[in-house]
Amino acid sequence: MTTIYDQISSNKRETIVIMFAFVIVVTLLAFFFGEVFVGEGAGYPIMIFAVLFSSVSSVSSYYFSDKIALKIAGAKKVSRETLPSVYGVLDNLCIGAGLKKIPDLYLIDDTATNAFATGRDPDHAVVAVTKGLVEKLNKREIEAVLAHELSHVKNYDIRLMTIVVVLVGSISMMANIFLRGGFRRNDRGKDIGGMIVLVGVVLLILSPIIAQLIKLAVSRNREYLADASAALLTRDPEGLALALEKISADTEALEVANEATAHMYISNPLRKGKNSSKFANLFETHPPVLERIKRLRSM
Repeated sequence: MTTIYDQISSNKRETIVIMFAFVIVVTLLAFFFGEVFVGEGAGYPIMIFAVLFSSVSSVSSYYFSDKIALKIAGAKKVSRETLPSVYGVLDNLCIGAGLKKIPDLYLIDDTATNAFATGRDPDHAVVAVTKGLVEKLNKREIEAVLAHELSHVKNYDIRLMTIVVVLVGSISMMANIFLRGGFRRNDRGKDIGGMIVLVGVVLLILSPIIAQLIKLAVSRNREYLADASAALLTRDPEGLALALEKISADTEALEVANEATAHMYISNPLRKGKNSSKFANLFETHPPVLERIKRLRSM
């Protein structure tokens, strides 16, 4: 049976693997773009540039991805005087979770109900909640949501999930640039072998899709684990089940959310319609809320 410590070690390993995989994928993208669309022999110089770019991006995402995520969310740091009751709950949970440092609390000025945690490790973690969550949930439910986010902190999910935001976005951006630029210059690749052209184009098209699927797989597994860890921390799985019911019943989309950061929140902030197709559901950032609630109530 997998323990929480096994999961923490796994998250640390996966962070390193994803960062290296990002460097490799971007390098291949650049090589095929150079060979197919720029001209024979151009792949290597562009590839060298891509290695430098992807290496810097990986290191930067490790140290600055939390700041990027908070900026995207429009989250502002709040003092204890501003939200004393929420800070009080956070203090108690951190003691129970054995966290040495209490994460800073950030507030998103939006009436939608949601929350997320970010940072590279428990010593550099922050928790962000929306104004709507503070106003619409009671103390028991807020405690459950904060316990869920602190579980992400303790499990090192925050490092993995936040880095994935930056790296997946970078892959999608580069693939888009290469495709837009390449199809305007595809006459330069006439002398390149047909198979190389095919492989290059397929790689450029599929890379952002594969990156997105990896992000979603990472996110879904972490949500189930954080739910279970939160229930263990509060000894109140029903509290989180009630919170998830309220959050999922809120049909208001979080205005500052986007596809790049959606997987970081406790619930999908984009509020996809209930009549979404099965194919569309494959790209959901979170496991089904009803299944999460069912698991909590069976504990």
